[in-house]
Amino acid sequence: MTQLDLAGAWALSDDSGEYSCAMHMPTDGISALLDAGLIPDPYWGRNEYDLRWISLRDWTVSRHFDTSEIDIDLVLSEVDTVVTVRVNDQIVLEAENAFRAYRVPLSGVAKVGANTISITFHSPVVAGGKKHAAHPFELPISKNCPIPDGNFLRKPACDFGWDWNIALAPFGIYGRMAIEPSQAARIDRLAITQTHADGAVTLGVTAYTANHDGEVTATIAGQVVTGQAENGVCELSVLIENPDLWWPVDQGDQPLYDLTVTAGTATAQRRIGLRDLQLVTETDDIGLGFKFRINGRDVFCKGANWIPADALAGQITDAKTRDLLQSAVDANMNMVRIWGGGRYEPTSFYDACDEMGLLVWQDFMFACNLYPSDNAYLKEVRAEVTDNVARMHHHACIAIWCGDNELIGALGWYDCSINDRDRYLVNYDRLNRAIETQLLEIDPTAIWWPSSPSPGPMNFGDAWHDDGSGDMHFWSVWHEGRDFDHYRDVGPRFCSEFGFQSYPSMNAVRKFAGEADQNIAAPVLESHQKNAGGNARIAETMFRYFRWPKHFDDFVYMSQVQQGLAIKTAVTHWRSLKPRCMGTLIWQLNDTWPVCSWASLDHGGDWKLMHHMAREFYAPVMVTAVPVDGNFVIRAVNDAPQACEVSVTVSAVDMAGNLRALHAGGATVETSAVDVLTIKGADLNPDEMLHFTWETDAGATGSDTFAPKPYKDYDLQAPNLTQIVSGNTLTLTAQTLALFVAIEADVPGRFDHNAFTLLPGQTKVVQFTPTDPADQPNFTLRDLHSATYA
Repeated sequence: MTQLDLAGAWALSDDSGEYSCAMHMPTDGISALLDAGLIPDPYWGRNEYDLRWISLRDWTVSRHFDTSEIDIDLVLSEVDTVVTVRVNDQIVLEAENAFRAYRVPLSGVAKVGANTISITFHSPVVAGGKKHAAHPFELPISKNCPIPDGNFLRKPACDFGWDWNIALAPFGIYGRMAIEPSQAARIDRLAITQTHADGAVTLGVTAYTANHDGEVTATIAGQVVTGQAENGVCELSVLIENPDLWWPVDQGDQPLYDLTVTAGTATAQRRIGLRDLQLVTETDDIGLGFKFRINGRDVFCKGANWIPADALAGQITDAKTRDLLQSAVDANMNMVRIWGGGRYEPTSFYDACDEMGLLVWQDFMFACNLYPSDNAYLKEVRAEVTDNVARMHHHACIAIWCGDNELIGALGWYDCSINDRDRYLVNYDRLNRAIETQLLEIDPTAIWWPSSPSPGPMNFGDAWHDDGSGDMHFWSVWHEGRDFDHYRDVGPRFCSEFGFQSYPSMNAVRKFAGEADQNIAAPVLESHQKNAGGNARIAETMFRYFRWPKHFDDFVYMSQVQQGLAIKTAVTHWRSLKPRCMGTLIWQLNDTWPVCSWASLDHGGDWKLMHHMAREFYAPVMVTAVPVDGNFVIRAVNDAPQACEVSVTVSAVDMAGNLRALHAGGATVETSAVDVLTIKGADLNPDEMLHFTWETDAGATGSDTFAPKPYKDYDLQAPNLTQIVSGNTLTLTAQTLALFVAIEADVPGRFDHNAFTLLPGQTKVVQFTPTDPADQPNFTLRDLHSATYA
């Protein structure tokens, strides 16, 4: 016997016997009930509220398996969450951590021939409530979670609801499910380190073996090294001369070396990217810097925060995940931050990031809540850290391990922790130190950052408003209702969260709302807005900058224009501060279900307008206009590895689209930001905007239009857009200035350009690629004038 895969059909039933169906593992139980037609689509309308009863019940899955051996182990991972596992009616495992991997000996329980196995998923609501009641002091859960007590369980925090997520607290198994022989040789873990010096890399490989003490062989880069395992440990070292180094996507190539380790009949394989990665936090006259240095080169991180690819794990596939990550790369992003309220992603995720050159900021799974720190809880946390760091640490993409998301801030959010801060600070410190200690035990070379945001180790200050040190979460524009110019009032060293909401695109809206419910005040729309006051904030901001849209679909379009403008303001300004600022990670990249949120990608992966804008404002070479004392500094930013020559032409453009030349200039731009020229505010007439174009000596080009006043203060003229459609190719022209020109298709797919300015005399050719090549889409054309003028 080698291995028996337990994936496939199991029988699912609830504790009352009212519901029963097949459950094709690995998956979640809600997806199984949906596939069986026993429940309606939880994402449609307000069905969420009618389905929360699922989380209040116990559910059991069962099946038979045959074995010719009795000395066997049960192997499970990502078991969500509080479970009792029985084999032949005997309890073999009681677990309560969705983030762990388990190996359970079945010797003495299994029998030759037919065996039964059942897994009971206990209600997370009941289980969490019991732990809450038994805890000696209060530990509040975030107000984002309408289902209580999730902070007492090691389960994704967002399963209990979030300000962008549905609240269903699903159950299931999402990882490995197998029977393996107990006595076969195996490699339980590989610990891999890299030491870079003098143009060579020393790769340290420590194999932790089971049922094998003897020869262990490692093969990489044409070299074979051999050692002897003693007491289950073998340390090997390989010197690789003149290595091909791994780089983030915008800095170089991503070569991956195949490492194979054998121990008797056991084999383990890894793909290794060789890179020297450091987090540089040096004290300067501003505070504490924060930047990543890779292979000796300081790299500006451009990216977004990642949340689970779907609220229901059974709906996630490797292909869907890879498509989302590819969209990040296609928008010139080089980093994703795996946020601490979701899950540790499967190995395929990190494989994709290695291949694509996407750096990963990896949070541990703690977010926004107050958590226990008793010995039993910390024991689970240490096991969780061990399992995941051991599995993931060798990936070239992983840049940093972060203790949590916003737990330091959470100390100031609840009355109990405000009034008894010493107790809760000690409680937090116990948890944080346990995570750090266990991380460094498994990988002593790991880069550790205590929390996000954080001014630095052992600094429990306000990293939401202090922009001088460490990483910052800047939410004053969205949560405090400040105007977009406020992004220019701060200069973060590294902003790891900032965002502005929009509505999902109309294709996504149609996934949850019929035509009668397509109104921002309709209960269905409000139930797909999980941030308190979010719809009002979108509308209020729209009044500030734009004339009111004519129809609901115009409102959706305008919300996405507004979102893109907000984030563009932040990113272009903070990039222009380089090297003071060395990273911006937008909140957020993706959605877990169709919802009003901060995402740049719709649920399903279609690009919102902001994602199209991100491809421009995250371009390796970018030029922006920075308002300074009533004038406009034209500043060029270069994130490419080499210096470049940039030539800029600046014009004034009126509402008819007439260009009036103002200035032209050029500069040599090292890997930093430089001022190219200054435009006096008096050079612009009241009805004019700035329009500027640029070109580098390498042939890269770009353009932008900057409005010094709110758009509502301009009297836009009808551009009379025309489109010629040939298959999936559109050719567009305009008669006057057309701002934020956007094309929508009524089927899923991707445009190669969107949300652009079109001037008279210009022709724009746009290609649409439908997700299903058989689709024949209809296109809708919008611009700022058509959406807001009667």
